[in-house]
Amino acid sequence: MTTAIVVAAGKSERMGPNTDKAFLNLGSKPVVAWSLLAFERCADIDEIVLVVRKDQQMAAQSVVKMFGISKARKVVPGGSRRQDSVGNGLAAADADTRLVVVHDGARPCVTPELISETVKAAKRCGAAVAGRRVCDTIKYVERAPHITRTEDRSRLWAVQTPQAFNANLLRRAYKALSGDRKTEVTDDAQAVELLAEEGQQIKIVENNAPNFKITTAEDLQLAADVLKLK
Repeated sequence: MTTAIVVAAGKSERMGPNTDKAFLNLGSKPVVAWSLLAFERCADIDEIVLVVRKDQQMAAQSVVKMFGISKARKVVPGGSRRQDSVGNGLAAADADTRLVVVHDGARPCVTPELISETVKAAKRCGAAVAGRRVCDTIKYVERAPHITRTEDRSRLWAVQTPQAFNANLLRRAYKALSGDRKTEVTDDAQAVELLAEEGQQIKIVENNAPNFKITTAEDLQLAADVLKLK
């Protein structure tokens, strides 16, 4: 079984106080519904676990019902950090889960095709993440506002979600983090990297289509343009 964990429990700090970007309207649907529908339509996904803020569980269940997300078997509360939210999602996944796909609910432009490509890559090598090559010149700034050096962008990638992993591998990675309050990871691949299992590689699935994360109000309009919403 392949289980998707859609994480939508963030604080949305850049959207302003008392705002949950996952439930802002994007056309005729809330932001998180677009991601859920992509996973619903992907033949490689068997189950969806939706992770939201504790106070948004009822709203999330309404979204699942309203848009016919039949694969969304569970809606669970998130934690104080992203890794805690993913850990809650992992704990709620079906016991028969062999592959886990984690996705940010704030990336509404994800497609079933990208999900499938990432799943297939993870089945081959145990771990795979969507990403794109960095095109901009990247400067390293040790002490702002002065540039320290220019990085070699030929080796740099901007990583996205979905990110897919052998379920036992991801569970071990998050178990290793569970008692550590100092280490904070910004994506699931980093948790696996810290596990440092010998021979474990993480494959990049190149994606040049728009798949950005909504963080500001301006991003909502960009997403609407990509999704061709009126």
